[in-house]
Amino acid sequence: MGCRPFLCGDREINRVSDILIRIKRAVLAGQYAFSERARIEMESDGLTALDVAESILNAVAIYKKLRSSSPFHRQREYLYVVQSANLDGLAIYSKGKLVREGGADVYYFLISSKRAL
Repeated sequence: MGCRPFLCGDREINRVSDILIRIKRAVLAGQYAFSERARIEMESDGLTALDVAESILNAVAIYKKLRSSSPFHRQREYLYVVQSANLDGLAIYSKGKLVREGGADVYYFLISSKRAL
């Protein structure tokens, strides 16, 4: 019987925890950006960039790690799903990717950023 990668083995759990720490540090440093789709979804849900950033900083775990193939790059990417509340207690769902640019981590909110169900 198989298991989800970051639920099996301490090494994989530590890797995902390290990714969450890197994402949080990028957000704290202001090194994040939103895709047009994420901005549209945020607007329709009445969310601000601060709401979404606060939810990342409050996160205790990465909910899901997804493999994705970018049509613009030949390499495989990982997308991270985070479900967490902002400082007002509003549950927010976000999906993004962490990339290294110019020696620094940058977190891109790619697909969506909306109230968690």
